[in-house]
Amino acid sequence: MVFLWILSCFAFVGAAYGSAIPPDISGYSDIVNGKEAKPHSWPWQVSLQKCNGFHFCGGSLINQNWVVTAAHCSVRWSTRVVLGAHDLRSSTADVQVIGVGKVFTHPDYNSPTRLNNDIQLIKLASPAQINRRVSPVCVAETRDNFPAGTMCMATGWGRTSGNGNTATRLQQAALPLLTNSQCRRFNFSITSKMICAGANGTSSCRGDSGGPLVCQKAGAWTLVGVVSFGRASCDTMSPGVYARVTALRAWIDRTIAAN
Repeated sequence: MVFLWILSCFAFVGAAYGSAIPPDISGYSDIVNGKEAKPHSWPWQVSLQKCNGFHFCGGSLINQNWVVTAAHCSVRWSTRVVLGAHDLRSSTADVQVIGVGKVFTHPDYNSPTRLNNDIQLIKLASPAQINRRVSPVCVAETRDNFPAGTMCMATGWGRTSGNGNTATRLQQAALPLLTNSQCRRFNFSITSKMICAGANGTSSCRGDSGGPLVCQKAGAWTLVGVVSFGRASCDTMSPGVYARVTALRAWIDRTIAAN
């Protein structure tokens, strides 16, 4: 089952990455004080919403049945999983709204002080319909290495400034990866299950939690991090911290295979 799931990820390379709607990364932009993403160019991006439609976290579709998000996102049975969205205020958008079937939080998630193993899997109540607006992202493998300095992309509907409002249209940010040693210089307590990115004038912010940090691998956008935490002020000169997918991939595979 795990083997078939990995194959299914790369089966979508032509549709999701090649792409029906390729992302515009010519002007790398910020989520904080940033620029709108090209509509539907990040087709794995998920909005997790309360039953009243309030967006509270992001997520990533990894196959038609499963979404990855952060463990600190309070996913409930009433949570709406919205796929294919761009403008969250649009009432005419062709989106898929799917319920939560099951929720699996990493058993070693450490909350709330450290946010270690900050990852959670949502099994959708019904399969997502894969199309040009909705398709899965490849997931970094345990053996993959994405070195410091690699420029990656984060996306989300989080705040566009530390004290600002959440975005209504999907935003994107270009963030270089840091080593954990570099990240500790910013007084963050970092573990091997975390990866840092940013400190370059760009930042994820509140509301982006659970969303993707993707880097290119062999021409395909690949999930490397899950938005976890950062400065409360969303300081663009401090890094953001993400759950390290390479260190958590084995748990993802085991959970999917068992369920």
